[in-house]
Amino acid sequence: MSQTYYQVLGVAPTASAADVKRAYRQLVVRYHPDKHGGDVRYEEQFKAVALAYRVLGDAGRRATYDFQLAQATRRADDERRRQHYRPAGQHVYGVPMPPPAPLRTRPPASSRERHYQSIPRQRVRFVRRDWLLTLAFLAAAALFSLSVKATMDRVTANAHYRDGLAAYVRGDFTAAYSEFSQTLDFRPDAAGALRRRGELRLVAIHDPAAARADLQAALRQENTPAVAAQLCHYLGRCETTLGHPSQADAEYSRALALDSTLSAAWLARGQGRLLDLSRPAAALADFDQSLAQAKAAGQPGPWRAAQLRGLALATLGRYPEARAAYEAALLARPRDGQTHFLLGRLAQRLGDAPAACEFFRRALELGYAFAGAAYEQGCH
Repeated sequence: MSQTYYQVLGVAPTASAADVKRAYRQLVVRYHPDKHGGDVRYEEQFKAVALAYRVLGDAGRRATYDFQLAQATRRADDERRRQHYRPAGQHVYGVPMPPPAPLRTRPPASSRERHYQSIPRQRVRFVRRDWLLTLAFLAAAALFSLSVKATMDRVTANAHYRDGLAAYVRGDFTAAYSEFSQTLDFRPDAAGALRRRGELRLVAIHDPAAARADLQAALRQENTPAVAAQLCHYLGRCETTLGHPSQADAEYSRALALDSTLSAAWLARGQGRLLDLSRPAAALADFDQSLAQAKAAGQPGPWRAAQLRGLALATLGRYPEARAAYEAALLARPRDGQTHFLLGRLAQRLGDAPAACEFFRRALELGYAFAGAAYEQGCH
């Protein structure tokens, strides 16, 4: 079979126009008659290369040539198939082929030769290995289901907890309480949600018993010393609200053992020791510690600590120091009617009735109603 134009140029039928042109230039240089002294063989090859490029170098001619080449290839394939499946008896190269041998088959078997045998139905029996494989599969499926559920519960709980924190920060305590409760529905041991819900139950909902349950559950989880101290502090406030001063004092002491810089715990324990346990000396030490911790942290001392410190000093009979403490509380909060009332009581103890009446009057003007009875009794 003669060469195709692609074979003459030495390129594939899928070669690009640039590849065809590059091959043509190389072959023209190689077969140019001037390089071979006018040799006829090279001249023929040079003409064949030029003819091939004249067809393949033009897009339209190349498309027509590809179509003709495909048709020729298809006809050659059809001819090969006809040669392969030539019928018997046809002359091949002038020699007749022998006829095919007849197929010899026996007649179908009669009904008497057919034998039907029923196969007995076998009972399925489980051996020990089958039972073990079945149990292993069921256990694996159960573990997979539990792991998927645990993962989904954790993801959902984290989403609710984030929403609850966002609501807590913006002051929407109702939404925060709902989100924290949904968090605990999916993860009952979520320490952060237990702590936050306990704080809300104590401060916003005013349910100290439920708050104590949440805070105790949060305290049983793994916490840092600072967080554990905060939890004990809130537990002390719950016990104070429930009327258990001894338990409250124990919780405040636990909080201070974990974090001695917790100024609020010093103040709360001192208040309980002063007002509920009648231990003014110990309460005075706690108030001093609260003020010292606030000062060490670079914060102004809590006016409540200064006020209660004055009350403890007055209870101990240290009246000049008590008056100085009350005045320090007034500097921090000048319009506190209770502090004016306590200054009036101190003036009564010192026998200064005009000063006491003036302090009671100021307390009434500032809205402290309990000063009314004292003013009526001692000033009229």
